[in-house]
Formats: sequence, structure tokens, C-alpha cells
Amino acid sequence: MAKTFYTEHDIEDLIKRGVMSLEVNDDVVLTDLAYEKARRLGMALHQQKAENPPAAPVRPYISKIQTHAQVPAAGPSVSSVSPQRSKPGGEDLRQRIRDAVTARMGAQVDPKLLDVIINRVLNDVGIK
Repeated sequence: MAKTFYTEHDIEDLIKRGVMSLEVNDDVVLTDLAYEKARRLGMALHQQKAENPPAAPVRPYISKIQTHAQVPAAGPSVSSVSPQRSKPGGEDLRQRIRDAVTARMGAQVDPKLLDVIINRVLNDVGIK
């Protein structure tokens, strides 16, 4: 079945026609601006996942902090990596993270992409 996409202009048109509610499901997608416009104009959006806007990606790695109980026992744990034990510049830490991810994910990881991600995260937390 084809998906129906709504933009902010579509929401304005629906409101002008008197439509004050919209069923949002897997086949109905609102852009971010359409979602905001619907909220501003008072349109009721009926959806299964009420916590996130329809177009928002679900990112459990950002919204939830994993505890050791949630981490599977198989393979090395990245959460146990401590930056205090790493060499200056974080190369030891980078290598340990790289090894842990490769051990867990195997050949399905692109090494260049993995390096970019590791560098971005470590730079964001202040490890050069």
C-alpha cells in the first residue's frame, strides 16, 4: 500500500476544509513542519506512538542510557571502556572501541564509517 505524505500546506488545507483530526499510522507520514503546523492549529493527531512526532526517527541509543544489565554478555563491552586508561590522543581507546564493535558486529561494519563515528563521538566528549 502506498504511503500518504502530508506537508504543512496540506495541513492548512485540511483545517480550511474543517478537518480537525487525522489518523497517523505506518501509511500516513507527516513532515516535521506539518506536525508542528497541526499542533499549532489545534488539529488532533491520532497515532499509535504518541511520544515521537510521526517523522522523528527513534534513537534508543540517545533516549535511553544502557546499564550493564541491558548489555548482552556475549562479546566485549564498550561501556566498560575507560578514557582514563587510554594513551594521550585516545588512540588506545579508539582501538579498543573499534575491536569491541568489530567483535560484536563482524563483517557488517564498514571500517571507514566506524572510524568516522568513533572519532566524532570521542571528539564530542573531549577526547582528541
